[in-house]
Amino acid sequence: MAPEQPSIECIYRYPVKGLSPEPLDRTLLAPGQTLPADRLYAIENGPSGFEPATPAYFPKLRFLMLMRNERLARLDTRLDEASHVLSLREGDREVARGDLRTVDGRRAIEDFFARFCADELRGPPKVLHAPGHSFSDVAKKVVSIINLASVAAVASLVGVPVDPLRFRANLYVAGWTPWSELDLVGRELAIGGARLKVVKRIVRCAATNVEPGTGIRDLTIPDSLLRALGHMDCGIYAEVIAGGEIAAGDRIDISGN
Repeated sequence: MAPEQPSIECIYRYPVKGLSPEPLDRTLLAPGQTLPADRLYAIENGPSGFEPATPAYFPKLRFLMLMRNERLARLDTRLDEASHVLSLREGDREVARGDLRTVDGRRAIEDFFARFCADELRGPPKVLHAPGHSFSDVAKKVVSIINLASVAAVASLVGVPVDPLRFRANLYVAGWTPWSELDLVGRELAIGGARLKVVKRIVRCAATNVEPGTGIRDLTIPDSLLRALGHMDCGIYAEVIAGGEIAAGDRIDISGN
């Protein structure tokens, strides 16, 4: 049987750092940029030093995020890209809604997190945003990619099914062999109308131990990787070098040395 042609299984963005993903059928990539509206906002956990007028990279510990604040996974969140209205649901109940472009809208969201994360806060939570800035885990603007076969290999290591969304990637790829993505650093990927260059392997953190939807910290994925493979890497970061539209189902072609 011929090997499966690698392709994009699904696409996700994360409009608010640490909150739930939003699936996309297709999106337009621009050179040197993240997915549109990916990590567009963050919730400051106490004074971070972030200045919207001069936005800069800050480590994720300055914000609410799953590595430390696993209860965030219980929230189902949606950001309307046109209106910038963020809605938050817990179970079947809407718990907060606010227009993040307005003082009152941001305050509604901040007041919710002041209650929801009261025992984990280092100061008043604050919605942060700066035009063109992404609150990514890395300083470079990149697209994160997960190999679904590697997720299946992780499940074999830990002995239970593993939801790929634990890895909070933008692109999920079917058709690669397990762990083959780790050897792609320096290579170029042609996807749809775009080209990306793989720049870095992703070192996993304790956020992957949290079950999406429940907020239960039930696995030890980084430790399991380290014991079995001698590293904690799963997935890759790629920089967009030529823009274009990509869509779920697009094939992936690899070039470069």
